[in-house]
Amino acid sequence: MKYAVYQMDIIAGNPKKNREKVNNWAKETMANEKPDVLVLPEMWTTAFTLPELDEFADVNGEPTTSFLQELAKKHHVHIIGGSIANKKDGKFYNTSVVVDRKGSIVYTYDKIHLVPMLHEHKYLTGGTEKVRTFELEGVKMGVIICYDLRFPELARKLALEGVQVLHIVAEWPAPRKDHWRHLQLARAIENQMFVVSCNRVGSYDGEDFAGTSMIIDPWGTPLEIGSDSKEETLSTTLSLDIVPKIRKDVPIFSSRVPELY
Repeated sequence: MKYAVYQMDIIAGNPKKNREKVNNWAKETMANEKPDVLVLPEMWTTAFTLPELDEFADVNGEPTTSFLQELAKKHHVHIIGGSIANKKDGKFYNTSVVVDRKGSIVYTYDKIHLVPMLHEHKYLTGGTEKVRTFELEGVKMGVIICYDLRFPELARKLALEGVQVLHIVAEWPAPRKDHWRHLQLARAIENQMFVVSCNRVGSYDGEDFAGTSMIIDPWGTPLEIGSDSKEETLSTTLSLDIVPKIRKDVPIFSSRVPELY
């Protein structure tokens, strides 16, 4: 399964321009790389323009969800649609959307852990539903958003449910870049699964973002690493058959004794 990850710089407070950027990137990437899956970063339509979300946020996922559905159908590609600022029932959420090749919505997830360092909790409401698995082409997958990475329980829950690929979409700040890198490696190793992350680059409101998007195999070996400042595409093919082999060779899941933890 071939991936293309868009480590993009986001135009703050301009969803229309950001959708144009993604549309142009998808067109070029599909022509050059022909991936099966495209991955976008967190809050890619607006950036963290939290005080202005009433002006910039989607409402019930629109118009961005329809945009992703049309993009998926046009290019016959699966899309891990990063996340968007999303107004539902009068509250704002940080919502991830996954769309398959046919343009069908496969999964949506509202970010559970709101990052206090970026004041997310002052403007957004945390998700109230548990993370779940979804499937693309019969492969069990999961998605978490940025600060969620610091809570290993989420990734472990998904691994115990058979997830082979964990996606992490983010706007992770540069001052904590080492945490970003090391936590991803840990999640891949401890759960014996691929980790595919997409982080933004650039700056907004005095905050620099870390880039360093990664594609990591279940041994914890980085297959692709983005720069810490450059807008770019990471592309590689995941050999998914190694996941069950590694889980058999180092049987951590059958060695667990959760009743003693």
